[in-house]
Amino acid sequence: MSLFATLKGAGPSGFGYGSTAEQVSAGLNLKGKTMLVTGCNSGLGFETTRVLTMRGARVIGLARTVDKAERAGARVNGEVLPVACELSEPASVRAAILRVKELGHSLDVIICNAGIMALPKLKQRHGYELQFFTNHIGHSILVLGLLDQLSDDGRVVVLSSAAHRGAPRSGIEFDNLSGERGYSSWKMYGQSKLANLLFAKELALRLMGSKKTVYAIHPGVIHTNLARHMGGVVNAAMAVVKPLVLKSVAQGAATQVYCAVHPDAPQNNGEYWADCNVARTSRHGRDGALAKRLWQETERIIAAV
Repeated sequence: MSLFATLKGAGPSGFGYGSTAEQVSAGLNLKGKTMLVTGCNSGLGFETTRVLTMRGARVIGLARTVDKAERAGARVNGEVLPVACELSEPASVRAAILRVKELGHSLDVIICNAGIMALPKLKQRHGYELQFFTNHIGHSILVLGLLDQLSDDGRVVVLSSAAHRGAPRSGIEFDNLSGERGYSSWKMYGQSKLANLLFAKELALRLMGSKKTVYAIHPGVIHTNLARHMGGVVNAAMAVVKPLVLKSVAQGAATQVYCAVHPDAPQNNGEYWADCNVARTSRHGRDGALAKRLWQETERIIAAV
């Protein structure tokens, strides 16, 4: 257990920084439930898939290729239905939506887990900065395309990050979504994670009146494959501090699994979570007008691509 886990302890939920995905789902029988996980083949996505299937759930596992999703399914003790989904390509996301619908299962949970982080140089897709397009637009297409598959009390869990606090001063740079007017790897990553958070909050508002719930979560700082673009020096430093302050993958997956399956989570619909408890966001993360503007811009982008 890391130093932080020892010091921070549990929160109001009874869980905290050091809790694992297995611990927060202990005693739950998910047999008969179907849950979709993006990025099921590695890191937090694989651990989430492993624990959900261990508890009896059927997982529709999305990865960039069917082969990657199939290999992930072969490594767990449970049912995984593999689906290809490249989040940076709208055609691939829409094909995944059709495939999920063909499978014929109502979705109890959609977990938007996959993402890319801190690309050292500006990359674009369809004219938009790649982190924003992959992390936010790709998942938005997926979730909105599958809302009619979500069960009456279904849940949507969106991975944001504490890095949303590092977004640009305006929150979302609507005049620079291409990244061409200035690119910073971490600032653009922060913007994409703020977009994830705002999308979740606005979706929760739009689903009010139903029993469907939505959560944005910060998994913690975990040294997973997400850091593959960060370079040798940063990765070397991470290796030194990892035993002291970084979460394990099992701990990192805990908050998304808690929000996906714990019976107490719906009491805090639309909130931002960290360490399996409701947490405070940046001021931009609480800006309802910004969330609505982003939603409108997102709809416009989706229609155009």
